[in-house]
Amino acid sequence: MLEITKENFEKEVLKSDKPVLIDFWAPWCMPCKIIAPTVEKLAEELKEKIRVAKSNVDESPDIATDLSVMNIPTLVLFKGGKEVSRMIGVNSKEAIEAKIKSVIG
Repeated sequence: MLEITKENFEKEVLKSDKPVLIDFWAPWCMPCKIIAPTVEKLAEELKEKIRVAKSNVDESPDIATDLSVMNIPTLVLFKGGKEVSRMIGVNSKEAIEAKIKSVIG
C-alpha cells in the first residue's frame, strides 16, 4: 500500500486523478491494527474508483499536523485535491464504504 510522506503528498494526493483515502495510523496504536485489514480490503475492492494510502503519524507528523489529525486511526478522503470527508476511530467496513461511495458516487 502506498505510504504518504511530506515528499509525495502533493503528487500522490493533491494532484491525484482519483479520490484518495489516507489512513493515518501508528504501529503502537491498537485501534489502528484493528481497522487495518478493513482498509486493505476496501483498497482492493474499490481500486478502480479510489486510491488508498497510509500515513504513519510517527514518521510523517507534519502531514497529520497540517491536516489537524488529532486522533488515530483517522481516515481522510480527498477528491480533486481537497478534503471531502473524515472518519475518526474504528468504523465498520460498511460505514467506511458508505462514506466513500457517498462522496465518489
